[in-house]
Amino acid sequence: MPKSKARAIYAIYAFCRKADDSIDEASSIEEQEKALQQLKEQLDQFSEGNIPDDPIWRALEDVFHTYEMSLQPFYDQLQGQTMDFNFIQPETLEDLERYSYYVAGSVGLMLLPILATDRHHELHESAISLGVAMQITNILRDVGEDQREIGRIYLPSELMAASGYSEQDLQQETVNTSFIELWERLAARSEMLYSLFKKDLRKFDEDSQFPVLLSANIYQEILDVVRSNQYDSFTIRNKTTLVRKLCLYRKTKKQLKR
Repeated sequence: MPKSKARAIYAIYAFCRKADDSIDEASSIEEQEKALQQLKEQLDQFSEGNIPDDPIWRALEDVFHTYEMSLQPFYDQLQGQTMDFNFIQPETLEDLERYSYYVAGSVGLMLLPILATDRHHELHESAISLGVAMQITNILRDVGEDQREIGRIYLPSELMAASGYSEQDLQQETVNTSFIELWERLAARSEMLYSLFKKDLRKFDEDSQFPVLLSANIYQEILDVVRSNQYDSFTIRNKTTLVRKLCLYRKTKKQLKR
């Protein structure tokens, strides 16, 4: 990214990191709620032109001055954090995608005016699609870790029932045909969303197309890594290797030359 865009993205990342840490670093639900409320109050002040005395907000002030930004995705991100500490297993795929919008699609909308300065109004669906695709990829990669370490099941209960995969199966970290069917159904939706984003790639700023496409390709590769590891989302940390990232780097360069 050009330095000016990179700095703007760093500022948005810092906001998202602060929101995420307000959940992860708190020792109780009450502390989580208090930390998020404080962050929301700061966002309210920022929206009124009263910039809180903090490096994150001063950096964001410059971002909002430079780009045609919207405050709503920032509020939506805080709503996503609230959904996290009041977590309820999604019942349907629609429920999962709604959650994924708030925690990840909202980030796509935050970044969009930086990545597509002239055409961002046309690309809301694409930005949300990429964020949701990445979040579903995260969930499919971390099935075991989420259940084992934080007691959360992000797999929709309706789809679990339809595939014949029980909560007991999940707790026993069972990989069987039912799990694979469930996993692949969600993976197919994630891959469809990656494709929706890629159809609009040329509408992004020319200097943003390569890093955004590379990010999408590297993240989407995680799905194939899980497949190559026989769908073990429980005992293996599935990730794209450095060698494979370099291959995807070259592949992405070629894609943009077409």
